Amino acid sequence: QILHSYCFIFLTSICFTLSQLSSAHILSLEIKLALAPQFQALAELHERVPPFPREDAMKIIEGEFERPVSQVFSYISDEPVASASFGQVYQGRTFDGALVAIKVQRPNLLPSVLRDIYILRLGLSFVRKVAKRRSNISLYADELGKGFVDELDYNIEADNATKFLDTHSKYSFVMVPKVLKQLTRKRVLTMEWVAGENPRELLSLAKGISGSIAQLSEKQKLDAKARLLDLVNKGVEASLVQLLETGLLHADPHPGNLRYTPDGRVGFLDFGLLCEMEKKHSRAMLSSIVHIVNGDWASLVYDLIEMDVVPPRTNLRRVTMDLEDTLGEVTYEGGIPDIKFSRVLGKIWSIALKYHFRMPPYFTLVLRSIASLEGLAIAQDGTFKTFQAAYPYVVRKLLSDNSLDTRKVLHQVIFNRRKEFQWQKIAVFLKLASARGNFRQNTGALPERKGLDVSNLAEISDASSLDRATPERAMHTANLCLRLLLSRDSIVIRRLIMTANHKSLARDLISKDAAIFRALLSRALADVVCQWMVKVTALKQLRDRGDDPGLSKEAPISPVVSSLQEVVRDRRLKVIFSKFVKDLRE
Repeated sequence: QILHSYCFIFLTSICFTLSQLSSAHILSLEIKLALAPQFQALAELHERVPPFPREDAMKIIEGEFERPVSQVFSYISDEPVASASFGQVYQGRTFDGALVAIKVQRPNLLPSVLRDIYILRLGLSFVRKVAKRRSNISLYADELGKGFVDELDYNIEADNATKFLDTHSKYSFVMVPKVLKQLTRKRVLTMEWVAGENPRELLSLAKGISGSIAQLSEKQKLDAKARLLDLVNKGVEASLVQLLETGLLHADPHPGNLRYTPDGRVGFLDFGLLCEMEKKHSRAMLSSIVHIVNGDWASLVYDLIEMDVVPPRTNLRRVTMDLEDTLGEVTYEGGIPDIKFSRVLGKIWSIALKYHFRMPPYFTLVLRSIASLEGLAIAQDGTFKTFQAAYPYVVRKLLSDNSLDTRKVLHQVIFNRRKEFQWQKIAVFLKLASARGNFRQNTGALPERKGLDVSNLAEISDASSLDRATPERAMHTANLCLRLLLSRDSIVIRRLIMTANHKSLARDLISKDAAIFRALLSRALADVVCQWMVKVTALKQLRDRGDDPGLSKEAPISPVVSSLQEVVRDRRLKVIFSKFVKDLRE
Protein backbone atom coordinates (compact mmCIF):
# COMPACT_ATOMS: atom_id res chain seq x y z
CA GLN A 1 0.00 0.00 0.00
CA ILE A 2 2.76 2.47 0.82
CA LEU A 3 4.45 1.70 -2.51
CA HIS A 4 1.19 2.33 -4.35
CA SER A 5 0.81 5.58 -2.43
CA TYR A 6 4.33 6.73 -3.36
CA CYS A 7 3.64 5.89 -7.02
CA PHE A 8 0.44 7.93 -6.78
CA ILE A 9 2.22 10.88 -5.15
CA PHE A 10 5.09 10.82 -7.64
CA LEU A 11 2.88 10.61 -10.72
CA THR A 12 0.45 13.18 -9.34
CA SER A 13 3.25 15.68 -8.71
CA ILE A 14 4.42 15.28 -12.31
CA CYS A 15 0.86 15.81 -13.55
CA PHE A 16 0.69 18.96 -11.40
CA THR A 17 3.82 20.20 -13.13
CA LEU A 18 2.45 19.43 -16.60
CA SER A 19 -0.73 21.35 -15.85
CA GLN A 20 1.39 24.31 -14.63
CA LEU A 21 -0.05 24.23 -11.13
CA SER A 22 1.70 26.48 -8.58
CA SER A 23 5.20 25.10 -8.07
CA ALA A 24 5.04 25.87 -4.37
CA HIS A 25 2.39 23.14 -4.07
CA ILE A 26 4.70 20.64 -5.74
CA LEU A 27 7.63 21.22 -3.43
CA SER A 28 5.54 21.39 -0.29
CA LEU A 29 3.83 18.07 -1.06
CA GLU A 30 5.26 16.54 2.12
CA ILE A 31 3.82 19.43 4.12
CA LYS A 32 0.46 19.11 2.38
CA LEU A 33 0.40 15.42 3.24
CA ALA A 34 1.11 16.20 6.88
CA LEU A 35 -1.37 19.05 7.25
CA ALA A 36 -4.20 18.94 4.75
CA PRO A 37 -7.20 16.94 6.07
CA GLN A 38 -7.83 15.26 2.71
CA PHE A 39 -4.32 13.78 2.79
CA GLN A 40 -4.22 12.70 6.44
CA ALA A 41 -5.01 9.05 5.77
CA LEU A 42 -2.35 8.85 3.06
CA ALA A 43 0.28 10.45 5.29
CA GLU A 44 -0.45 8.03 8.12
CA LEU A 45 0.30 5.02 5.90
CA HIS A 46 3.93 5.46 6.97
CA GLU A 47 2.99 4.00 10.33
CA ARG A 48 -0.47 2.45 9.93
CA VAL A 49 -0.06 -0.18 7.25
CA PRO A 50 -2.27 -3.16 8.21
CA PRO A 51 -0.19 -5.74 10.12
CA PHE A 52 0.26 -9.32 8.99
CA PRO A 53 -0.54 -12.22 11.39
CA ARG A 54 1.73 -12.79 14.40
CA GLU A 55 2.01 -16.49 13.50
CA ASP A 56 3.66 -15.56 10.18
CA ALA A 57 6.11 -13.25 11.97
CA MET A 58 7.09 -15.97 14.47
CA LYS A 59 7.61 -18.46 11.63
CA ILE A 60 9.94 -16.00 9.88
CA ILE A 61 11.97 -15.53 13.09
CA GLU A 62 12.22 -19.28 13.62
CA GLY A 63 13.18 -19.81 9.98
CA GLU A 64 15.93 -17.18 10.11
CA PHE A 65 17.46 -18.40 13.40
CA GLU A 66 16.63 -22.10 12.86
CA ARG A 67 15.37 -22.54 16.41
CA PRO A 68 12.23 -21.74 18.44
CA VAL A 69 11.44 -18.09 19.16
CA SER A 70 11.60 -18.82 22.92
CA GLN A 71 15.29 -19.65 22.51
CA VAL A 72 16.02 -16.39 20.68
CA PHE A 73 14.14 -13.80 22.79
CA SER A 74 12.91 -14.00 26.37
CA TYR A 75 9.82 -11.93 25.50
CA ILE A 76 8.03 -10.63 22.38
CA SER A 77 4.89 -8.46 22.51
CA ASP A 78 1.64 -10.03 21.34
CA GLU A 79 0.84 -7.18 18.96
CA PRO A 80 3.24 -5.16 16.75
CA VAL A 81 4.02 -1.67 18.06
CA ALA A 82 4.42 -0.37 14.49
CA SER A 83 3.60 -1.65 11.04
CA ALA A 84 5.30 -0.27 7.94
CA SER A 85 5.48 -1.06 4.25
CA PHE A 86 8.27 -3.64 4.41
CA GLY A 87 7.86 -5.06 7.90
CA GLN A 88 6.44 -4.67 11.35
CA VAL A 89 8.08 -4.03 14.70
CA TYR A 90 7.56 -5.88 17.97
CA GLN A 91 8.86 -4.90 21.37
CA GLY A 92 10.96 -7.64 22.95
CA ARG A 93 13.60 -8.50 25.53
CA THR A 94 16.85 -10.35 25.22
CA PHE A 95 17.93 -12.98 27.73
CA ASP A 96 20.19 -10.42 29.42
CA GLY A 97 17.16 -8.13 30.01
CA ALA A 98 17.77 -5.50 27.33
CA LEU A 99 14.65 -3.90 25.80
CA VAL A 100 14.78 -4.17 22.00
CA ALA A 101 12.82 -3.46 18.83
CA ILE A 102 12.41 -6.56 16.63
CA LYS A 103 11.68 -5.76 13.00
CA VAL A 104 10.27 -8.66 10.97
CA GLN A 105 9.94 -8.50 7.20
CA ARG A 106 6.60 -9.11 5.51
CA PRO A 107 6.24 -12.53 3.84
CA ASN A 108 6.69 -12.83 0.03
CA LEU A 109 7.64 -9.17 -0.33
CA LEU A 110 10.07 -9.32 -3.28
CA PRO A 111 7.46 -10.12 -6.02
CA SER A 112 5.27 -7.21 -4.82
CA VAL A 113 8.18 -4.76 -4.88
CA LEU A 114 9.29 -5.80 -8.37
CA ARG A 115 5.73 -5.53 -9.66
CA ASP A 116 5.24 -2.02 -8.26
CA ILE A 117 8.57 -0.79 -9.61
CA TYR A 118 7.68 -2.18 -13.05
CA ILE A 119 4.32 -0.38 -12.96
CA LEU A 120 6.03 2.84 -11.89
CA ARG A 121 8.56 2.53 -14.72
CA LEU A 122 5.78 2.10 -17.29
CA GLY A 123 3.96 5.12 -15.85
CA LEU A 124 7.04 7.33 -15.99
CA SER A 125 7.80 6.30 -19.56
CA PHE A 126 4.26 7.30 -20.52
CA VAL A 127 4.59 10.64 -18.73
CA ARG A 128 7.91 11.29 -20.48
CA LYS A 129 6.29 10.83 -23.89
CA VAL A 130 3.30 13.01 -23.04
CA ALA A 131 5.48 15.77 -21.54
CA LYS A 132 8.11 15.46 -24.31
CA ARG A 133 10.91 15.56 -21.73
CA ARG A 134 14.46 15.03 -22.94
CA SER A 135 15.67 13.38 -19.73
CA ASN A 136 14.78 9.74 -19.12
CA ILE A 137 12.71 10.08 -15.94
CA SER A 138 11.99 6.34 -15.89
CA LEU A 139 15.53 5.95 -14.52
CA TYR A 140 14.12 7.25 -11.23
CA ALA A 141 12.13 4.00 -10.99
CA ASP A 142 15.36 2.02 -11.46
CA GLU A 143 17.07 3.93 -8.65
CA LEU A 144 14.04 3.51 -6.44
CA GLY A 145 13.89 -0.20 -7.22
CA LYS A 146 17.56 -0.73 -6.43
CA GLY A 147 17.09 0.96 -3.06
CA PHE A 148 13.97 -1.04 -2.25
CA VAL A 149 15.59 -4.36 -3.14
CA ASP A 150 18.55 -3.49 -0.90
CA GLU A 151 16.08 -2.70 1.89
CA LEU A 152 14.83 -6.27 1.76
CA ASP A 153 18.14 -7.45 3.26
CA TYR A 154 18.16 -6.39 6.92
CA ASN A 155 21.89 -7.17 7.16
CA ILE A 156 22.45 -4.17 4.88
CA GLU A 157 20.19 -2.03 7.07
CA ALA A 158 22.12 -3.17 10.15
CA ASP A 159 25.39 -2.10 8.51
CA ASN A 160 23.82 1.24 7.55
CA ALA A 161 22.61 1.83 11.12
CA THR A 162 26.05 1.02 12.55
CA LYS A 163 27.73 3.34 10.04
CA PHE A 164 25.27 6.14 10.81
CA LEU A 165 25.83 5.66 14.54
CA ASP A 166 29.63 5.69 14.24
CA THR A 167 29.51 8.84 12.10
CA HIS A 168 27.14 10.80 14.32
CA SER A 169 27.98 9.50 17.81
CA LYS A 170 29.93 12.68 18.67
CA TYR A 171 26.81 14.83 18.32
CA SER A 172 25.17 14.69 21.71
CA PHE A 173 21.71 15.76 20.46
CA VAL A 174 21.43 12.83 18.00
CA MET A 175 20.29 9.41 19.20
CA VAL A 176 20.91 6.40 16.94
CA PRO A 177 19.95 2.94 18.28
CA LYS A 178 22.60 0.23 18.41
CA VAL A 179 22.20 -2.92 16.33
CA LEU A 180 22.37 -6.33 18.01
CA LYS A 181 24.26 -8.14 15.26
CA GLN A 182 23.96 -11.55 16.92
CA LEU A 183 20.15 -11.24 16.78
CA THR A 184 19.97 -9.92 13.20
CA ARG A 185 19.40 -11.91 10.02
CA LYS A 186 18.31 -11.18 6.45
CA ARG A 187 14.61 -10.85 7.40
CA VAL A 188 14.90 -10.05 11.14
CA LEU A 189 16.55 -6.90 12.53
CA THR A 190 17.06 -6.37 16.28
CA MET A 191 17.97 -2.92 17.58
CA GLU A 192 18.09 -1.03 20.86
CA TRP A 193 14.64 0.22 21.85
CA VAL A 194 14.18 3.99 21.31
CA ALA A 195 11.87 5.46 23.96
CA GLY A 196 10.40 8.73 22.78
CA GLU A 197 7.47 10.69 21.41
CA ASN A 198 6.37 10.63 17.79
CA PRO A 199 6.27 14.14 16.18
CA ARG A 200 2.63 13.68 15.22
CA GLU A 201 1.79 12.69 18.80
CA LEU A 202 3.45 15.90 20.00
CA LEU A 203 1.51 17.90 17.43
CA SER A 204 -1.77 16.36 18.61
CA LEU A 205 -0.91 17.04 22.27
CA ALA A 206 0.00 20.64 21.47
CA LYS A 207 -3.45 21.02 19.90
CA GLY A 208 -5.10 19.48 22.97
CA ILE A 209 -5.89 16.12 21.39
CA SER A 210 -5.02 13.01 23.36
CA GLY A 211 -6.36 9.47 23.25
CA SER A 212 -5.47 8.77 26.89
CA ILE A 213 -6.37 12.11 28.54
CA ALA A 214 -9.88 13.52 28.24
CA GLN A 215 -8.85 17.16 28.46
CA LEU A 216 -5.33 18.56 28.48
CA SER A 217 -4.41 21.58 30.60
CA GLU A 218 -2.84 24.68 29.06
CA LYS A 219 0.48 23.79 30.70
CA GLN A 220 0.44 20.33 29.09
CA LYS A 221 -0.29 21.90 25.70
CA LEU A 222 2.52 24.43 26.09
CA ASP A 223 4.96 21.72 27.20
CA ALA A 224 4.05 19.60 24.16
CA LYS A 225 4.50 22.63 21.89
CA ALA A 226 7.93 23.36 23.42
CA ARG A 227 9.00 19.74 22.92
CA LEU A 228 7.78 19.75 19.32
CA LEU A 229 9.62 22.97 18.44
CA ASP A 230 12.76 21.70 20.18
CA LEU A 231 12.51 18.53 18.10
CA VAL A 232 12.14 20.59 14.92
CA ASN A 233 15.11 22.84 15.77
CA LYS A 234 17.30 19.86 16.53
CA GLY A 235 15.97 18.04 13.48
CA VAL A 236 16.96 20.99 11.28
CA GLU A 237 20.40 21.01 12.85
CA ALA A 238 20.72 17.24 12.43
CA SER A 239 19.96 17.72 8.72
CA LEU A 240 22.65 20.42 8.52
CA VAL A 241 25.15 18.21 10.35
CA GLN A 242 24.52 15.43 7.83
CA LEU A 243 24.67 17.91 4.97
CA LEU A 244 27.64 20.08 5.93
CA GLU A 245 29.70 17.95 8.31
CA THR A 246 29.42 14.19 7.86
CA GLY A 247 28.07 13.90 4.32
CA LEU A 248 26.06 10.82 5.34
CA LEU A 249 22.33 11.40 4.94
CA HIS A 250 19.37 9.51 6.34
CA ALA A 251 17.46 8.72 3.15
CA ASP A 252 13.93 8.54 4.60
CA PRO A 253 13.63 11.48 6.99
CA HIS A 254 9.84 11.70 7.30
CA PRO A 255 8.40 12.46 10.78
CA GLY A 256 7.46 8.80 11.33
CA ASN A 257 11.16 7.96 11.51
CA LEU A 258 11.90 10.54 14.23
CA ARG A 259 11.43 10.38 18.00
CA TYR A 260 11.85 12.99 20.73
CA THR A 261 13.58 11.14 23.56
CA PRO A 262 12.99 11.88 27.28
CA ASP A 263 16.46 13.44 27.55
CA GLY A 264 15.71 15.87 24.70
CA ARG A 265 17.52 14.16 21.83
CA VAL A 266 16.40 13.45 18.26
CA GLY A 267 16.10 9.71 17.76
CA PHE A 268 16.42 8.32 14.22
CA LEU A 269 14.75 5.11 13.04
CA ASP A 270 14.81 3.02 9.84
CA PHE A 271 18.18 2.91 8.09
CA GLY A 272 17.21 0.92 5.01
CA LEU A 273 18.68 3.62 2.79
CA LEU A 274 21.57 6.05 3.32
CA CYS A 275 22.93 8.61 0.88
CA GLU A 276 26.57 9.75 0.79
CA MET A 277 27.53 13.21 -0.44
CA GLU A 278 30.69 14.50 -2.05
CA LYS A 279 32.63 17.24 -0.27
CA LYS A 280 32.14 19.69 -3.12
CA HIS A 281 28.37 19.27 -2.86
CA SER A 282 28.50 19.99 0.90
CA ARG A 283 30.52 23.15 0.29
CA ALA A 284 28.14 24.28 -2.43
CA MET A 285 25.15 23.69 -0.13
CA LEU A 286 26.80 25.81 2.57
CA SER A 287 27.41 28.61 0.07
CA SER A 288 23.86 28.44 -1.25
CA ILE A 289 22.34 28.97 2.22
CA VAL A 290 24.53 32.04 2.75
CA HIS A 291 23.73 33.43 -0.71
CA ILE A 292 19.97 32.93 -0.23
CA VAL A 293 20.14 34.78 3.10
CA ASN A 294 22.20 37.58 1.47
CA GLY A 295 19.97 37.73 -1.62
CA ASP A 296 22.96 37.07 -3.90
CA TRP A 297 21.16 35.24 -6.71
CA ALA A 298 24.03 35.37 -9.22
CA SER A 299 26.27 33.49 -6.78
CA LEU A 300 23.43 31.06 -6.04
CA VAL A 301 23.42 30.01 -9.70
CA TYR A 302 27.09 29.05 -9.47
CA ASP A 303 26.37 27.12 -6.28
CA LEU A 304 23.76 25.12 -8.20
CA ILE A 305 26.38 24.39 -10.86
CA GLU A 306 28.75 23.07 -8.18
CA MET A 307 25.94 20.87 -6.88
CA ASP A 308 25.63 19.31 -10.37
CA VAL A 309 22.06 20.61 -10.53
CA VAL A 310 22.45 22.98 -13.49
CA PRO A 311 23.23 21.01 -16.67
CA PRO A 312 25.94 22.13 -19.14
CA ARG A 313 25.11 24.68 -21.85
CA THR A 314 22.42 26.31 -19.71
CA ASN A 315 21.95 30.04 -20.27
CA LEU A 316 23.19 31.22 -16.84
CA ARG A 317 22.26 34.84 -17.46
CA ARG A 318 18.62 33.94 -18.05
CA VAL A 319 18.58 31.66 -15.01
CA THR A 320 19.97 34.49 -12.85
CA MET A 321 17.39 36.94 -14.20
CA ASP A 322 14.57 34.48 -13.47
CA LEU A 323 15.87 33.92 -9.93
CA GLU A 324 16.00 37.67 -9.36
CA ASP A 325 12.44 38.04 -10.67
CA THR A 326 11.00 35.23 -8.54
CA LEU A 327 13.02 35.81 -5.35
CA GLY A 328 13.65 39.55 -5.58
CA GLU A 329 10.40 40.20 -3.72
CA VAL A 330 11.67 38.44 -0.58
CA THR A 331 11.71 40.75 2.44
CA TYR A 332 14.20 40.51 5.29
CA GLU A 333 13.67 40.76 9.02
CA GLY A 334 16.76 41.05 11.23
CA GLY A 335 18.97 39.95 8.33
CA ILE A 336 16.95 36.75 7.72
CA PRO A 337 14.56 36.14 4.79
CA ASP A 338 11.00 36.61 6.04
CA ILE A 339 9.69 33.73 3.96
CA LYS A 340 9.04 30.04 4.50
CA PHE A 341 11.75 27.62 3.41
CA SER A 342 9.27 25.58 1.37
CA ARG A 343 8.20 28.70 -0.53
CA VAL A 344 11.79 29.55 -1.46
CA LEU A 345 12.26 25.97 -2.62
CA GLY A 346 9.05 26.19 -4.62
CA LYS A 347 10.31 29.26 -6.46
CA ILE A 348 13.69 27.65 -7.17
CA TRP A 349 11.95 24.45 -8.24
CA SER A 350 9.80 26.31 -10.81
CA ILE A 351 13.00 27.57 -12.45
CA ALA A 352 14.55 24.09 -12.22
CA LEU A 353 11.60 22.66 -14.17
CA LYS A 354 11.82 25.41 -16.77
CA TYR A 355 15.51 24.82 -17.49
CA HIS A 356 15.48 21.02 -17.02
CA PHE A 357 17.75 21.02 -13.97
CA ARG A 358 18.96 17.70 -12.59
CA MET A 359 17.96 16.69 -9.07
CA PRO A 360 20.70 14.56 -7.42
CA PRO A 361 19.41 12.18 -4.71
CA TYR A 362 21.12 14.05 -1.84
CA PHE A 363 19.60 17.35 -2.99
CA THR A 364 16.06 15.99 -2.95
CA LEU A 365 16.58 14.25 0.41
CA VAL A 366 17.86 17.35 2.20
CA LEU A 367 15.12 19.59 0.84
CA ARG A 368 12.45 17.03 1.70
CA SER A 369 13.79 16.58 5.21
CA ILE A 370 13.88 20.29 6.06
CA ALA A 371 10.56 20.99 4.33
CA SER A 372 8.77 18.24 6.28
CA LEU A 373 10.26 19.51 9.57
CA GLU A 374 9.11 23.02 8.69
CA GLY A 375 5.63 21.62 8.02
CA LEU A 376 5.50 20.18 11.54
CA ALA A 377 6.67 23.45 13.09
CA ILE A 378 4.32 25.66 11.10
CA ALA A 379 1.39 23.43 11.98
CA GLN A 380 1.96 24.50 15.59
CA ASP A 381 3.69 27.88 15.25
CA GLY A 382 2.93 29.92 12.13
CA THR A 383 5.78 32.35 12.90
CA PHE A 384 8.48 29.65 12.76
CA LYS A 385 11.30 30.54 10.35
CA THR A 386 13.51 27.70 9.15
CA PHE A 387 16.25 30.05 7.95
CA GLN A 388 16.44 31.56 11.42
CA ALA A 389 16.74 28.08 12.92
CA ALA A 390 19.42 26.99 10.45
CA TYR A 391 21.59 30.08 10.01
CA PRO A 392 23.33 30.13 13.42
CA TYR A 393 24.79 26.73 12.64
CA VAL A 394 25.94 27.98 9.21
CA VAL A 395 27.62 31.02 10.81
CA ARG A 396 29.42 28.82 13.32
CA LYS A 397 30.59 26.59 10.51
CA LEU A 398 32.00 29.59 8.63
CA LEU A 399 33.79 30.88 11.73
CA SER A 400 35.39 27.55 12.60
CA ASP A 401 36.25 25.99 9.23
CA ASN A 402 39.59 27.18 7.84
CA SER A 403 39.23 25.65 4.37
CA LEU A 404 39.76 27.84 1.31
CA ASP A 405 36.20 27.40 0.05
CA THR A 406 34.67 28.34 3.42
CA ARG A 407 36.89 31.43 3.66
CA LYS A 408 35.68 32.54 0.22
CA VAL A 409 32.08 32.39 1.42
CA LEU A 410 32.96 34.29 4.61
CA HIS A 411 34.71 36.96 2.53
CA GLN A 412 31.47 37.57 0.66
CA VAL A 413 29.64 38.04 3.97
CA ILE A 414 32.20 40.27 5.70
CA PHE A 415 33.68 42.37 2.87
CA ASN A 416 32.37 44.38 -0.04
CA ARG A 417 34.12 44.30 -3.42
CA ARG A 418 36.77 46.79 -2.24
CA LYS A 419 37.60 44.49 0.69
CA GLU A 420 36.14 46.95 3.17
CA PHE A 421 34.48 45.63 6.31
CA GLN A 422 30.68 45.80 6.15
CA TRP A 423 30.11 46.54 9.83
CA GLN A 424 26.33 46.39 9.67
CA LYS A 425 26.49 42.93 8.09
CA ILE A 426 29.09 41.81 10.62
CA ALA A 427 26.85 42.88 13.52
CA VAL A 428 23.91 40.94 12.02
CA PHE A 429 26.21 38.00 11.26
CA LEU A 430 27.42 37.73 14.87
CA LYS A 431 23.94 38.26 16.26
CA LEU A 432 22.64 35.43 14.09
CA ALA A 433 25.51 33.21 15.25
CA SER A 434 24.15 33.49 18.76
CA ALA A 435 20.47 33.83 17.89
CA ARG A 436 18.30 32.04 20.40
CA GLY A 437 20.28 29.34 22.13
CA ASN A 438 17.78 27.53 19.89
CA PHE A 439 19.88 24.52 19.21
CA ARG A 440 23.43 25.67 19.33
CA GLN A 441 23.79 26.02 23.09
CA ASN A 442 21.75 22.92 23.82
CA THR A 443 23.13 20.43 21.34
CA GLY A 444 26.77 21.17 20.70
CA ALA A 445 26.87 20.24 17.02
CA LEU A 446 30.07 22.23 16.78
CA PRO A 447 32.32 21.80 19.84
CA GLU A 448 32.70 24.75 22.17
CA ARG A 449 36.02 26.47 21.65
CA LYS A 450 37.86 29.05 23.67
CA GLY A 451 37.13 32.46 22.21
CA LEU A 452 34.22 31.23 20.11
CA ASP A 453 31.58 30.87 22.80
CA VAL A 454 28.08 31.71 21.57
CA SER A 455 27.23 34.05 24.43
CA ASN A 456 30.46 35.95 23.71
CA LEU A 457 29.43 36.41 20.09
CA ALA A 458 26.08 37.75 21.26
CA GLU A 459 27.77 40.38 23.40
CA ILE A 460 30.20 41.38 20.67
CA SER A 461 27.31 41.75 18.24
CA ASP A 462 25.92 44.50 20.52
CA ALA A 463 29.04 46.60 19.88
CA SER A 464 27.06 48.92 17.61
CA SER A 465 25.25 50.26 20.69
CA LEU A 466 28.33 50.68 22.86
CA ASP A 467 28.09 54.47 22.65
CA ARG A 468 25.15 54.13 25.05
CA ALA A 469 26.83 51.50 27.22
CA THR A 470 28.66 51.98 30.49
CA PRO A 471 32.50 52.06 30.37
CA GLU A 472 32.57 48.73 32.24
CA ARG A 473 30.27 47.14 29.64
CA ALA A 474 32.38 48.55 26.82
CA MET A 475 35.58 47.28 28.45
CA HIS A 476 34.04 43.84 28.79
CA THR A 477 33.14 43.76 25.08
CA ALA A 478 36.62 44.96 24.12
CA ASN A 479 38.08 42.13 26.17
CA LEU A 480 35.84 39.61 24.39
CA CYS A 481 37.04 40.92 21.01
CA LEU A 482 40.67 40.54 22.09
CA ARG A 483 40.06 37.04 23.44
CA LEU A 484 38.42 36.12 20.15
CA LEU A 485 41.50 37.28 18.22
CA LEU A 486 43.82 35.36 20.53
CA SER A 487 41.84 32.12 20.33
CA ARG A 488 43.68 29.20 18.76
CA ASP A 489 40.61 28.43 16.67
CA SER A 490 40.14 32.02 15.38
CA ILE A 491 42.53 31.54 12.49
CA VAL A 492 39.71 32.29 10.04
CA ILE A 493 39.10 35.71 11.62
CA ARG A 494 42.82 36.56 11.70
CA ARG A 495 43.13 35.65 8.03
CA LEU A 496 40.20 37.94 7.25
CA ILE A 497 41.91 40.86 8.97
CA MET A 498 45.11 40.14 7.04
CA THR A 499 43.29 40.44 3.71
CA ALA A 500 41.18 43.48 4.65
CA ASN A 501 41.56 46.94 3.12
CA HIS A 502 43.63 48.50 5.91
CA LYS A 503 43.14 52.04 4.67
CA SER A 504 39.41 51.57 5.05
CA LEU A 505 39.90 49.95 8.46
CA ALA A 506 42.01 52.88 9.66
CA ARG A 507 39.34 55.29 8.40
CA ASP A 508 36.78 53.34 10.43
CA LEU A 509 38.97 53.49 13.55
CA ILE A 510 39.26 57.31 13.41
CA SER A 511 35.60 57.86 12.59
CA LYS A 512 33.12 59.44 14.99
CA ASP A 513 31.37 56.10 15.53
CA ALA A 514 34.60 54.54 16.83
CA ALA A 515 35.11 57.12 19.62
CA ILE A 516 34.22 54.60 22.32
CA PHE A 517 36.79 52.14 20.99
CA ARG A 518 39.52 54.80 20.91
CA ALA A 519 38.70 55.69 24.51
CA LEU A 520 38.86 52.03 25.46
CA LEU A 521 42.17 51.57 23.69
CA SER A 522 43.65 54.62 25.41
CA ARG A 523 42.54 53.42 28.82
CA ALA A 524 43.81 49.90 28.22
CA LEU A 525 47.16 51.14 26.91
CA ALA A 526 47.50 53.42 29.92
CA ASP A 527 46.96 50.39 32.16
CA VAL A 528 49.59 48.44 30.23
CA VAL A 529 52.11 51.29 30.56
CA CYS A 530 51.32 51.60 34.27
CA GLN A 531 51.84 47.87 34.83
CA TRP A 532 55.14 48.05 32.91
CA MET A 533 56.34 51.00 34.99
CA VAL A 534 55.45 49.22 38.24
CA LYS A 535 57.33 46.17 37.05
CA VAL A 536 60.58 47.88 36.00
CA THR A 537 60.87 50.46 38.79
CA ALA A 538 61.33 50.34 42.54
CA LEU A 539 57.56 50.70 42.89
CA LYS A 540 57.27 46.95 42.39
CA GLN A 541 59.61 46.32 45.34
CA LEU A 542 57.66 48.79 47.50
CA ARG A 543 54.40 47.09 46.58
CA ASP A 544 55.79 43.66 47.34
CA ARG A 545 57.09 44.79 50.76
CA GLY A 546 53.85 46.68 51.47
CA ASP A 547 55.78 49.86 52.44
CA ASP A 548 53.48 52.09 50.43
CA PRO A 549 49.85 51.79 51.51
CA GLY A 550 48.76 53.30 48.17
CA LEU A 551 50.02 50.23 46.30
CA SER A 552 47.85 47.23 47.00
CA LYS A 553 49.79 43.99 47.06
CA GLU A 554 46.79 42.12 45.70
CA ALA A 555 45.65 44.66 43.07
CA PRO A 556 44.33 42.51 40.21
CA ILE A 557 45.23 43.10 36.59
CA SER A 558 42.13 44.01 34.58
CA PRO A 559 41.04 41.46 31.96
CA VAL A 560 41.56 43.95 29.12
CA VAL A 561 45.11 44.70 30.30
CA SER A 562 45.82 41.01 30.51
CA SER A 563 44.45 40.47 27.00
CA LEU A 564 46.42 43.42 25.62
CA GLN A 565 49.59 42.07 27.16
CA GLU A 566 48.95 38.77 25.40
CA VAL A 567 48.28 40.65 22.15
CA VAL A 568 51.61 42.47 22.43
CA ARG A 569 53.42 39.15 22.98
CA ASP A 570 51.46 37.17 20.35
CA ARG A 571 53.56 36.56 17.24
CA ARG A 572 50.54 36.06 14.98
CA LEU A 573 49.01 39.42 15.88
CA LYS A 574 52.42 41.11 15.55
CA VAL A 575 52.44 39.99 11.92
CA ILE A 576 48.92 41.38 11.38
CA PHE A 577 49.80 44.69 13.06
CA SER A 578 53.03 45.02 11.06
CA LYS A 579 51.16 44.53 7.79
CA PHE A 580 48.52 47.02 8.92
CA VAL A 581 51.16 49.70 9.64
CA LYS A 582 53.06 48.92 6.42
CA ASP A 583 49.91 49.28 4.29
CA LEU A 584 49.04 52.58 5.98
CA ARG A 585 52.58 53.89 5.44
CA GLU A 586 52.38 53.03 1.73
